[in-house]
Amino acid sequence: MGRDVSGAVFSREDRQRYRQKVRACLDVFARMLSEARFDPERRSVGLEIELNLTDEQGDPAMLNAEALEAIADPDFQTELGRFNLEINVPPRLLDESAFGELEQGVRRSLNHAEERARTVGAHMMLIGILPTVSEQHLTRDSFSDNPRYELLNEQIFAARGEDLEISINGVQRLSTFADTIAPEAACTSVQLHQQVEPEAFASFWNAAQAIAGAQVAVAANSPFFFGKELWNETRIALFEQATDTRPEELKAQGVRPRVWFGERWITSIFDLFEENVRYFPALLPVCEDEDPAEMLERGDTPSLAELRLHNGTVYRWNRPIYDVVGDRPHLRVENRLLPSGPSVIDICANAAFYYGLVRTLVAEERPLWTRMSFSAAEENFHAGARDGIEARLYWPGIGEVPVSELVLRRLLPAAHEGLEQAGIAASDRERLLGVIERRCVTMQNGAAWQSAAFHRLYEGEGPDRLEALRRMTVLYREHMHANQPVHAWPLP
Repeated sequence: MGRDVSGAVFSREDRQRYRQKVRACLDVFARMLSEARFDPERRSVGLEIELNLTDEQGDPAMLNAEALEAIADPDFQTELGRFNLEINVPPRLLDESAFGELEQGVRRSLNHAEERARTVGAHMMLIGILPTVSEQHLTRDSFSDNPRYELLNEQIFAARGEDLEISINGVQRLSTFADTIAPEAACTSVQLHQQVEPEAFASFWNAAQAIAGAQVAVAANSPFFFGKELWNETRIALFEQATDTRPEELKAQGVRPRVWFGERWITSIFDLFEENVRYFPALLPVCEDEDPAEMLERGDTPSLAELRLHNGTVYRWNRPIYDVVGDRPHLRVENRLLPSGPSVIDICANAAFYYGLVRTLVAEERPLWTRMSFSAAEENFHAGARDGIEARLYWPGIGEVPVSELVLRRLLPAAHEGLEQAGIAASDRERLLGVIERRCVTMQNGAAWQSAAFHRLYEGEGPDRLEALRRMTVLYREHMHANQPVHAWPLP
């Protein structure tokens, strides 16, 4: 949701000044790229994991402030909704023991947080969309106690001038309206970060875009929203609509959406920041006192605060990140398309698949994105989100192919190669990529398990629909905390 901002009323002068500051930041960023002022790539990776809080029955628990106080760990933070939390996993080098340490660390943090959250009546859940969330949980009153959320809500609706329409056609059809951005709180994800050198950024971003369809298909974990069965990864469609600043007339004119796959392969990270400045007006025009050009002239590292804040309000599925750590600037690709869950080992398997596959694709002599149209990559992305493990995707040299076959025959071997080149321990490579393999063999990922479990409970024993969703949610939570990969979860 971007960095913290205070509540404010923005004037026309604020917006003018902000636009000037953003453009000044962009000019300074271009100079920094040309003058090679960035930290060298150290194969650093990091994760952010969003969670839901649930009560004993599996319904959302609006208790994140109380849970945070009980957990008392600075790695845990609020998210948009009162039933959301986020774990920020410290960055680490992508080396031999990275994934083993990552899994152990996240598991420890989650176990501690679960133990403490129980004292206030909440349970942690790693899931893309909580199946029991309903309209009553997604109102203005459900925002977390942070002025940035209310401020962002005001600015999005000021830009739209009307209520949000949410329309999703899947197994069933959902059509509803919302008068706040609260439905976005239903979307909980995992964000994968990777530090890269400026000259390599375009290749890493293009590779991440090219595999997005396969990535989301095998990891899909969000088949239900507002009690209806929709896409396998409904979170993609919901997030695209829940923060849309465009009324119908602007959509018809071809104005770009703020939740955006993009429209072309890039040659530099500058392309993405320049598109942000050119296409998207400010949502939060907050200016800092820093003069970025003056700082650069005297040899200091500018924070480029306005450019970064603006970037934080353009929700690309693979987002460019400029950051400063210890007075040294660096660049990251932030991969934002994965759902949370189903378990910690599944999250680590999704991360290993992504990092290994991207590393191999970037090193290829003839890059994948030179053999594939950008529109094909975007179509793959939405097909993977809609159809999940059953999706059929386009792939260069093959044509249309089931995603399970594509992953088993082409992508998993490439991911193995990339992790081996990174020095990842063979035992971790086999164990984590084996999780992806078994999903594709059994055709059971998080979305497939949720759907099958729900239909067994609803059609087999005949409780009402919401009660079946609750029972499925509680079963899911039990399996999640056992940390068994989802392909091995039994059906009720």
